[in-house]
Amino acid sequence: MRVIGLTGGIGMGKTTIAKIFARARIPVHDADRAVHALYGRGGAAVAAVAALVPEAVRDGAVDRSVLRQAVLADPSLLARLEALVHPLVRRDQARFLALCRRRRARAAVLDIPLLFETGADRRLDRVVVVSAPRPVQRARVLARPGMTAERLAAILARQMPDAERRRRADCVIPTGLSRHFAQARLRRALPSLLGG
Repeated sequence: MRVIGLTGGIGMGKTTIAKIFARARIPVHDADRAVHALYGRGGAAVAAVAALVPEAVRDGAVDRSVLRQAVLADPSLLARLEALVHPLVRRDQARFLALCRRRRARAAVLDIPLLFETGADRRLDRVVVVSAPRPVQRARVLARPGMTAERLAAILARQMPDAERRRRADCVIPTGLSRHFAQARLRRALPSLLGG
């Protein structure tokens, strides 16, 4: 089974491309969704977060806005949180891949926003990077509820530059033109991504 990594900066179009993989009957694991579950009521990361930032846990779940404010106030907190959460996400990915193998899937996709930053590329057969021009990315992200230019700048500062991500990719899918163009590009790339 081929394991394909999917990544790209915030607002680059990973969600759109992940849906195209899913429509091609290639199962997709979403790391962001896994983190949401870990932080949700009864999630495996709730107790660990409570030990680090007690005020960020309310009614048995992590309040992400409170946690975000705590990280802004103490940037060293981010590395400690990642040291707790990343292994839990990797364990969830391993369960997902084991299930895909049992179901004899020809391939599986791991959607990982910080793929290169965390070294996850070493565990993958191929890496797909989604990319859009900076003005398109900025417009998409700033249209999200609660997003500010300052918050976007802080997020981008943690992410690898788009040019470096594209340089390290096995396949780049541009998402700045149209959904149809991106879909066609991915369909053309699928045979080589799947090892055909």
